[in-house]
Amino acid sequence: MNIIQVDLNKDLDPIINEALSILKSGGTIIYPTDTVYGLGCNALDEFAVRRIFDIKERSSKPLPILARNMVWVEELAYLNDQHRKMAEKFWPGKFTLVLPKKEIIPAITTTGLPSVGIRIADHVFTDKLLARFGYPLVTTSANISGAAPTGDINTIIREFSHHVPRPDLIIDAGVLPKSNTSVIIDCTTDKPKVLRIGPSKPEDLLKLLEV
Repeated sequence: MNIIQVDLNKDLDPIINEALSILKSGGTIIYPTDTVYGLGCNALDEFAVRRIFDIKERSSKPLPILARNMVWVEELAYLNDQHRKMAEKFWPGKFTLVLPKKEIIPAITTTGLPSVGIRIADHVFTDKLLARFGYPLVTTSANISGAAPTGDINTIIREFSHHVPRPDLIIDAGVLPKSNTSVIIDCTTDKPKVLRIGPSKPEDLLKLLEV
């Protein structure tokens, strides 16, 4: 397991190059996002996704993914006008929309479900990484299942240092600003349903869902 420190205010290319070499070979990385640290891989690579499940010790819960922009989202999921209006309100940002998935997404990523959770993050590192990589990333929280998601990289390093299997690369951007995981909204029903509140107040969410 390689650990590389990064200053998000400086040149990110060397770090992104290292991450790309791992991702393109089917590897797994821990990386900073606008919520907590994510554990990820190429979301379209079945072998890599299986490794994510092994690392997290998780078997039955689908994995959300990061897309770079709406062009990507349209390639990954079926959207109607309501979905597009919600995306315009929420993205980029801390909202995951559960949408009907297209066949390009492997069944293992969604544990056989016909839907997928997608998010466009508001973060300089993920934007640059996705732009260079060209594929969506798994974006599950960087923790063993049952442990709390965190933006504290020191906790993450301790948790995975002696764990088998381990992620191939940890990108250490320091302790992230305090944040919860993203709000999850199920858009596969006639009326959108909030599955996880996250950092937003319920009354604020109700207003946002008026599309």
